[in-house]
Amino acid sequence: MNHPQLPLSLRFPPDQRFATFVGASAEAALLADVASGERDDWCMVSGPQGSGKTHLLLAACAAADAAGRRSVYLPLRHLAGQVDAVIGAQEQADLIAIDDLDGIAPESDPEAGRNDQVALFDLHNRARAAGGVILYAARQTPHALPLSLPDLRSRLQQCTLLSLKPLDDDGRRELLRRRADNRGLQLDDAVIDYLLRRFDRDLTSLTALLERLDQASLATQRRITVPFLRQFLPAQD
Repeated sequence: MNHPQLPLSLRFPPDQRFATFVGASAEAALLADVASGERDDWCMVSGPQGSGKTHLLLAACAAADAAGRRSVYLPLRHLAGQVDAVIGAQEQADLIAIDDLDGIAPESDPEAGRNDQVALFDLHNRARAAGGVILYAARQTPHALPLSLPDLRSRLQQCTLLSLKPLDDDGRRELLRRRADNRGLQLDDAVIDYLLRRFDRDLTSLTALLERLDQASLATQRRITVPFLRQFLPAQD
């Protein structure tokens, strides 16, 4: 369940913190209070790809751990068809973050999808009885999720619903600045504009690109400038 011997930076990516989150500030503040134990809301975070759902769930887990609480992160996109075998006694955690609820109902295997839903329904009830908190995330709201178990949908609809929207270009610029600052990097406006004009703008791709640039900058002992990008990126893409 929990692995206290591992540093937070290894358990949860250092970029995924509340301090580096951009947009939906009220929603982030609520989840930060839940993570610290100041609130006990069970939340359902919904929004399209790239809106920051995974970021917020991982940030909540990291904040809970930093506060001395037990947390667990379950990415259902990797657990489809085997949820029951994985969750074990996770209800004993203070905070459980369940990501990618969309992944528990594969059309190719309805029986496995229903088994996953039954396992999550049971976990929901056990965690409630144990006094824990669950945070859910999916692209769709509970009403629109392709669930075949009405009882699970009912439980999800009882959660506090937090709706996220994708970042605009200003938001992406701010996100890159914050994540660069978190790594001790300096990105000027020209560098950020270059990246946004020439590369995928979804948050996952931008974060992966920043990681590569950070490593290349360290390896070459050079600042990240537009000439550096022109030299480095063509050889890598």
